[in-house]
Amino acid sequence: MTGARRRAGAPPACRFLHAGDQALVVEFGDVIDAGLNRLVQALDRRVAAAAIKGVIECVPTYRSLMIVYDPLRIRAAALRQRVEKLLPRTADAEAAARRWTIPVAYGGPHGLDLEQVARAHGLSTDEVVALHSGAEYRVYMIGFSPGLAYLGGLPEPLHTPRRASPRLRVPASSVAIGGIQAAVFSVEIPSGWHLLGRTPERMFDLRRAEPFLLGAGDRVRFRPISAAEYDRLAALTARGDVVAECEAGA
Repeated sequence: MTGARRRAGAPPACRFLHAGDQALVVEFGDVIDAGLNRLVQALDRRVAAAAIKGVIECVPTYRSLMIVYDPLRIRAAALRQRVEKLLPRTADAEAAARRWTIPVAYGGPHGLDLEQVARAHGLSTDEVVALHSGAEYRVYMIGFSPGLAYLGGLPEPLHTPRRASPRLRVPASSVAIGGIQAAVFSVEIPSGWHLLGRTPERMFDLRRAEPFLLGAGDRVRFRPISAAEYDRLAALTARGDVVAECEAGA
């Protein structure tokens, strides 16, 4: 389908790739783009609603959807035929998104790279915080580690190459930037991203009915808080409370 001019009302150009003998990947493009991501998430919803026999799960990414299936219940060719009929015809329509406001303590021991990022861009730390917390972010995908949210929408003045020397241990709930992206880390991992702050919220908590706080397509804003407020809220999340505010999509 790639390379041909698309007629009005036709499904968007995409290509199908095999990922071994148990997954089919539908790829809509090769860039980070909100329109492509809307297509991915629209197809994810359609496949889920179709309840195709043999489909185990779907994994949405920035620009593609991986459909994991049982080859003993459905063949790849038959699955592709079913999926082709489900391809969304436009990226304009989108499901209502949840909007989260996540508290963040910026700088100091919570954000070890805040001052360095400010110096790199000729900004004050307050300006970095204002830029970062003043934007609305889109959750493009969840990946790499359980519940880690990759966020698009980082203001251009904060676009920053990753660290030359990655840290071997970055605390869970760190709020970071790398390149043109932002993220909230869910578990302790190595990373070369720049740490601006940390949220007392837990992105991944097995005590919850839905262990991942965020989902693909959600919107996120950050609310600066003091170190004292961080400690107070962290005590609440330690007992299982959710301290991030969520507004259901209309």
